[in-house]
Formats: sequence, C-alpha cells, structure tokens
Amino acid sequence: MDPKKTASGPARRQPRVRLAASASAACATFAGVATSAMLAAGGLLAAGSVLAADAPMSRPLRVVVPYPPGGTSDAQIRIIGPKLSEAIGQPVLVDNRPGASGMLGAEMVARSSPDGHTMLMTDVGNLIMTAIVHPNAPYVVARDFAPVTLVSFTPHLLGVFPGLPVQTVADLVKHARAHPGKLNFATSLGGATHFAGLLFAQHHGLQWVEIPTKGGTDSITQVMGGQSDFVFNSMVSMMPQGKAGKLRILAVTSPKRVPQWTELPTMAEASGIAGFSTGSWQGIVMPAKVAPAVAARVNRELVRALGMQDVRDRYFALGTEIVANSPAEFGTWLREEHVRWSVVAKKANLKMSF
Repeated sequence: MDPKKTASGPARRQPRVRLAASASAACATFAGVATSAMLAAGGLLAAGSVLAADAPMSRPLRVVVPYPPGGTSDAQIRIIGPKLSEAIGQPVLVDNRPGASGMLGAEMVARSSPDGHTMLMTDVGNLIMTAIVHPNAPYVVARDFAPVTLVSFTPHLLGVFPGLPVQTVADLVKHARAHPGKLNFATSLGGATHFAGLLFAQHHGLQWVEIPTKGGTDSITQVMGGQSDFVFNSMVSMMPQGKAGKLRILAVTSPKRVPQWTELPTMAEASGIAGFSTGSWQGIVMPAKVAPAVAARVNRELVRALGMQDVRDRYFALGTEIVANSPAEFGTWLREEHVRWSVVAKKANLKMSF
C-alpha cells in the first residue's frame, strides 16, 4: 500500500467552525432554490412568518431524533434544547423515534407540516448514507428537507476487543490479512460507522464479517463482550469505555489529534493513509417547504446557543467540535458528502433493504 495514498472519493472541504457567527448568510434550500427572505442587521425581514423577528412561537417546538435516547444526536440536542427554548419562548420537546436505521423519524419530519414547529436532529448516516444504500428510501434529502445548520463534528474511534492480539492499527491490518473473512466487525448497517469500516477495508484490501447491530450502543457492547472483534463508533460513545479499559482504542478518525486524548494517533498517522477522515456529523433540518425566514430564525438561535461558553464546554467534554454554519453552507456540505460516500458505496456494491 502506497503510504501517500489518499482516502477514496473526491477531496472534501471541511466546514468552517463558527462558534459565534450570526445567521446573516443568505438562506437557501438544499435543492439550491434562491430564497426571497433576507436577513437584516439585527433582525429578520420576516413579516407574517410564525417566527418573525424575535416573536415567541405559538406552541412547543418538536425536535425528532430518529434514534433511541443516549446516542450522539440525542445527547447534543438535550444540551442546546433549553437555550433554544429560552430564545423562542416555548418548550423544546425531544421526540425519539427510532426505527429502520433512522428512516422512520426522518420520514415523519419530511411529511410534517412546514409551519416551523417540527425539525429533525440527526447525523450524516441518516441524511446521506441510508438514502445512498436504500433504493426505495421514503424521502429524498434534496427534495424533502430544508437545511438549518450543521451543528457539530464528532470523530469516530476505532476500538477492538481487549483480548484481540493487536495493539495498533498496523497490527489489526496484519491480523486481518492473516485471517481473511474471520474477524467480526460490529456495525449498524448503512450508517456512518459502517461506511467508516468500508473505507478502511477498501484502503487496505481487507475482508471480514459484518455483524449487524441495533445501533452504536449495541455495537460497542458486542465488542466489549467479545462477541465481535472491532468497531468504529462515535467518540462520544466510545471514549469513556476506552478510558476505562473496556475497549482498546487504536486511533481517532479526525484529521488532527483530539485535545481530549492527545496521545491517541489519527487513522492517517496509524494507517499510513493520508486524508482518512470519518465521523458523526450532527445536523438540523426542517420540512422542505418551511418559510426561509423561519429556517433562518431557527438557525440564528441555534448558532447563538452553540456559541455560549457553557454549551461549548459541554460539547468539548463529549469530544465534539461545534460547526454552527448557515443554511446555505450546510446545503453545500450535504451535496458534497453525498458525492463522497456514493463513491464508497459503489465500490462496495452496497445496496440494502430494511
């Protein structure tokens, strides 16, 4: 393997980190339709919308999380939810709707009224990977959702069962090559962590057995118990188990080492493959026909909340980097990620049914 080889797919642009940015960028839907509402300095020209200027909402805001409680999306929205509630003058209700690899909750939001009172807090696996591998997905992101903001990036960790005779990523590659098709990879099929494993296998020419799980927590539990050999999963979920010695963590998939665990090498360092970067990107979208001024107002309040020091401190403790970009920037990022991961899926000939 050429040590200078880069990750497959087109070069990707990292979203700008904007901890205290304003939502003054033009608001566009993911489909690229220009909006008629413009943000004014210090306010919104949104007469008649349900969230005009700083007016309180008329009823609670429902945030659908398409996964069980305790996961990355759930943990993050529960941190910023109270801040958002204060800003809009209504409770923010977290509605966990797991099922069908996140499609159940996502479809619910896509089909809900675009009145500004329902939004989806989810990850790249739900918005991009699931749609790529499922030919009959019940929604099309570009058609059915309006981007609000890319909230954060949490890198994956690569962890192995402590009883596996490997200490480094190089050891794991060597062990997998010596035992083709024997290692068990615990993963939620079709999600971001599954794609991280595919990318790793494609780079190194490895073969293993994929063990389907119900989600990240189940995958981690299987590896800790020795039912599976290794796992890619969110740093939020895996760092505590790694620090406690219940998993042996080999690398982090971020472009740079993380300050929460400085001695942990990146996958690029540990595998010799420049540009290897995967992770859990959390984002918020609303139904596609929501008024642009409404999405812009919600974006502004979310960006404001994500810039608060206590929120930043809690996200840092989770191992998460805040992004907080504009709707237009999030829409561009979604398009680029769809292209990137479509390449990986095509190379793996990956199609699934749920």
